Amino acid sequence: MAFARALRDSGTINALSPDGSLDYELLHTWSVERPQEFWPALWRFCDLIAERREGSDPWNEVLVGGDRMAPPDASLGPRWFLGARLNFAENLLRFRDEREALVSWGEDGRRAALTFVELHRAVARVAVALKAAGVKPGDRVAGFLPNAVEAVIAMLATASIGALWSSCSPDFGVNGVLDRFGQIAPRVLIAADGYRYAGKAIDTLERVRRIAAALPSLERLVLVPFLRSEDEVANAASTIGAQPNEPAVLWSQWTAAAAKGNGAPPLEFARAPFDHPLFIMYSSGTTGLPKCMVHGAGGTLLQHQKEHVLHTDLQAGDRIFYFTTCGWMMWNWLVSTLGVGATVVLFDGAPLAPRTNVLWDIAEQERLTVFGVSAKYLALSEKEGLVPRRTHNLSALRTLLSTGSPLAPSGFDYVYRDVKDDVQLASISGGTDIISCFALGNPTAPVRRGELQCRGLGMAVEVFGEDGRPLRGAPGELVCTKPFPSMPVAFWNDPNNAKYHEAYFDHYNNVWRHGDWAEITATGGVIISGRSDATLNPGGVRIGTAEIYRQVEQLPEIIESLVVGQDVTTASGENDVRVVLFVRLREGHALDDALRERITRQIRENTSPHHVPKVIAQVADIPRTISGKITELAVRNVIHGRQVKNTDALANPQALELFRNLPELRV
Repeated sequence: MAFARALRDSGTINALSPDGSLDYELLHTWSVERPQEFWPALWRFCDLIAERREGSDPWNEVLVGGDRMAPPDASLGPRWFLGARLNFAENLLRFRDEREALVSWGEDGRRAALTFVELHRAVARVAVALKAAGVKPGDRVAGFLPNAVEAVIAMLATASIGALWSSCSPDFGVNGVLDRFGQIAPRVLIAADGYRYAGKAIDTLERVRRIAAALPSLERLVLVPFLRSEDEVANAASTIGAQPNEPAVLWSQWTAAAAKGNGAPPLEFARAPFDHPLFIMYSSGTTGLPKCMVHGAGGTLLQHQKEHVLHTDLQAGDRIFYFTTCGWMMWNWLVSTLGVGATVVLFDGAPLAPRTNVLWDIAEQERLTVFGVSAKYLALSEKEGLVPRRTHNLSALRTLLSTGSPLAPSGFDYVYRDVKDDVQLASISGGTDIISCFALGNPTAPVRRGELQCRGLGMAVEVFGEDGRPLRGAPGELVCTKPFPSMPVAFWNDPNNAKYHEAYFDHYNNVWRHGDWAEITATGGVIISGRSDATLNPGGVRIGTAEIYRQVEQLPEIIESLVVGQDVTTASGENDVRVVLFVRLREGHALDDALRERITRQIRENTSPHHVPKVIAQVADIPRTISGKITELAVRNVIHGRQVKNTDALANPQALELFRNLPELRV
């Protein structure tokens, strides 16, 4: 509302009704039709730190080439704020006071915290150490780390220099890491000796040894102790190195050496053009080598500020948490809230084991104002019988965020019944591709069961039908028809933009096709029904997989499910697709005829006969990516006898074997 008032008072646009309420649709329409006005207004409102390029005015060059989303080469695509120079880390480290900036929780219950002053000093030491290692703007620094303060410090130090940061969580296997870091040739790798998950200590030193040995570009390996003592890791460091004559160094020694002689070195920020590369993010890689998406500093900063300040109503002094790892874009999104002056609360470990209440414990103890988890976590919390409103003091909690997969209507019911009845529940959706959201929350609007509240400001999001025209009130392809600042500035090693074009622009001319099957409702909300490349097509009727999940996972016996389409030939010789549903059941339950009938009835009565599976089978596990998303396409390949090209992208690749040669699928 403050942003809308500022726009009104400046004479830009009045989206406020006489009663003071916000006309969001009017504001959204203006933001996508007048990007040259909206994005500078946002920049000024958020007071971003930048400077003018000599001889230029950034407000006169807000968007150049805005008529093209899909450039044939890098010089002709959309370019933003050509007259500006900024540094991402400088904007995130603008606060230097004694408030807590970072709080870190481990699965073992250990808590650590850094104030904004302490964070600034820690980043300065690592920046000096990186420069001493020869890191320059444009170089790559990689992290193989748990979700802890060292990862945040290393990222900010890398960004302060103008180098590129890329990270994987330590649950990645060796090949999964090399499929990513091997493409980008990092000069420095910062790695953990291990991590804890579900009550187990998991050693990663041997993986680090193999990763370092397979990266010829590596010049410095830094080890961060998480499982062992510093002395134990120091002993191991002598036998692990970036090069045969360059043994690994401990994090504490590396940063102490950087500060030697001058105590707390000054932190310098290398300001660069708006689209200067900042992060290298990766696609899931389940169909081949992961795509390496390069995101720019300015686009990431501006988009995140918009989502934090306007769509989440985040303010200085708020305390925000998101359950994530360093291998998922939500980590980057979470850490960016430092730029608002919020306290970032980190957690590394399992969300429900060994203590089922661990995340709600953190929410209470840290007095979180914004709490973010996945839709799957909320579903499992309900099945575990967790009722946080009875067991925890959540009086500080204002906003609950959910992403990772569509949040079912029953998930909305659970939150308002068993978590808190006056919280804003914001289901959000976007992706690594845009390092942000296409649809998300609106603090000024009602929450409607089963819907994302709105399309993001400045995002020309539409749903296209089969004729390539916008739809309302019916499902179709989620697209974006105009440029936005957080589009990738490039794909790594893609000089002619061929991979970039294929990823988003092959389907529609000059329109970003995101790959989600969605619907824009009459009230402006958005319903996501799953990935469009995983939609089912029985009898020629397209069905989003989430439409089935929403029904099946309401049954208490079912922990989770996965649905795919199996290609079959009908009795008349025609090709068709039949819906196949796999279910993972709670311990002590089995898939008998009675449960099959209940599943069938639940789906038929709440969707349509087309949604009802022809086959229902029980499995012991369901494969998922390392970021926790179920992988329908990999299972579909297995049941059709096709190769799954990159199982290292999966957290549990062994689960694929459960779907191979199942007698239930014989036709």
